[in-house]
Amino acid sequence: MPSQQTIPEYVVQIVGPHKLQNELMAGFLEKETGIKCECVSERKRVSGRSQGRLQKPNLILVDCQGTDEKSIWIKLEAMANCEEPDCILALFNVSRGLGIEKKAIERGIRGVFRENDAKDLFPKGVLAILQGELWFSRETLAECVIEAKNSNRRDQTVLVQLTPREKEILISLAAGASNEEIAEELGISPHTVKTHIYNLYQKISVPNRLQAALWAANNL
Repeated sequence: MPSQQTIPEYVVQIVGPHKLQNELMAGFLEKETGIKCECVSERKRVSGRSQGRLQKPNLILVDCQGTDEKSIWIKLEAMANCEEPDCILALFNVSRGLGIEKKAIERGIRGVFRENDAKDLFPKGVLAILQGELWFSRETLAECVIEAKNSNRRDQTVLVQLTPREKEILISLAAGASNEEIAEELGISPHTVKTHIYNLYQKISVPNRLQAALWAANNL
């Protein structure tokens, strides 16, 4: 069993302007989870960690009460400059009609607590997020799974549509070869290579060599 000096320690930081409400929430979370919580009006680096303890990811809970979708993303963008590498983000007091959950997942947000969620969901959700889980509605997670499957099917369909020559060029391109090097390797003109590259860009819906290389890494 690890000694007291090596017990991992979490910190939850609640960010938002509603000081009294958030302080009550922090007290409730500390009581229910045993995790240190602090409230701030603006994002700052977490303080007050015990020396000698292992640092686990900090959870930043961002208060979105009365905030529209555009303002939420602006707020998160402003916080990005002071974000620590060992912190994870979740949103709470999100209006039920916003429908931002899927976008939140795409942006790396680990959970969303909506307005009027049951009180006992907060400690349960916080612990789940700190244990590496996502905290979103079942409907949202199901939609994301279905979209990922459909996207994979579309990519596989596109792969079948590529000609053998386009696949050869895509593999060489992903390996970092220039148009001239590809032309020499395949015994065709640089102009022909350029034409093939243009065509495969259209088929796989990418704008440049980097995106084409990433697509190749995921699908070839």
